Amino acid sequence: MAQKETNGSNGEHTTRPPPTPSPLRFSKFFQANMRILVTGGAGFIGSHLVDKLMENEKNEVIVADNFFTGSKDNLKKWIGHPRFELIRHDVTQPLLVEVDQIYHLACPASPIFYKHNPVKTIKTNVIGTLNMLGLAKRVGARILLTSTSEVYGDPLEHPQTEAYWGNVNPIGVRSCYDEGKRVAETLMFDYHRQHGIEIRIARIFNTYGPRMNIDDGRVVSNFIAQAVRGEPLTVQKPGTQTRSFCYVADMVDGLMKLMNGNNTGPINLGNPGEFTMLELAENVKELINPEVTVTMTENTPDDPRQRKPDITKAKETKA
Repeated sequence: MAQKETNGSNGEHTTRPPPTPSPLRFSKFFQANMRILVTGGAGFIGSHLVDKLMENEKNEVIVADNFFTGSKDNLKKWIGHPRFELIRHDVTQPLLVEVDQIYHLACPASPIFYKHNPVKTIKTNVIGTLNMLGLAKRVGARILLTSTSEVYGDPLEHPQTEAYWGNVNPIGVRSCYDEGKRVAETLMFDYHRQHGIEIRIARIFNTYGPRMNIDDGRVVSNFIAQAVRGEPLTVQKPGTQTRSFCYVADMVDGLMKLMNGNNTGPINLGNPGEFTMLELAENVKELINPEVTVTMTENTPDDPRQRKPDITKAKETKA
């Protein structure tokens, strides 16, 4: 659908049609209905998304990943498959491929990784998103950005709706990720308004499931790893801070429905069930190792006190 925009010089509205897609999409000799690029497809959520996309025999899937946090092991079942291609590629560099859809997941998503190289993290969010939007513009692809609940910062609104603008520290140790994703969302909408790009934005809340990196510092994998090793479960003070956890299969289902639906977003994707960190630690202790203790540690700067998605918009949106 053509997009209307305001011309900044004279205030008039101009119409920009979306870019023309590749002729391959309409070729009667082309066997795949959809050629799909997944950046960060060797990661935790990305690899589960690839599994689901590959279940459709008319999809061709290309994964681009630099393996900073992802792993080839997550994709080993597809390597060598005629409808699958794996490219070692850093999204801060341009990528020239012909695709119909782009799932842009590439970015370290846990503090232990994105704080390791904060400049690289913000470059991935900003330059990487620019490169993927440039690709979408060239080939007429629809692009979905996996943004994050971190765009809400330490929220003053609870639960968080998509209309909330957030409470983010722009110069904190987490800002490379939080503000990087906020800029990525800005770029998505600017390309949408200025060039007619078909965009989708998902704001992902905490997700868990198989293939989580056991040492990535995320709270679920952290507690499980400590319990398995017989170590104390370390809860950051005061322990009453809350998170909401969504199983990865449900998250992937939400991403695919958003991509193939008609809603631009942003849309919150997550589980509105809310747990305190102490409650989560006690649950892990009970299930895995009742002998371990729970200890309190100092909190990290800018750690959100509350996190709970309002998913009304997601429920109302039809795929």
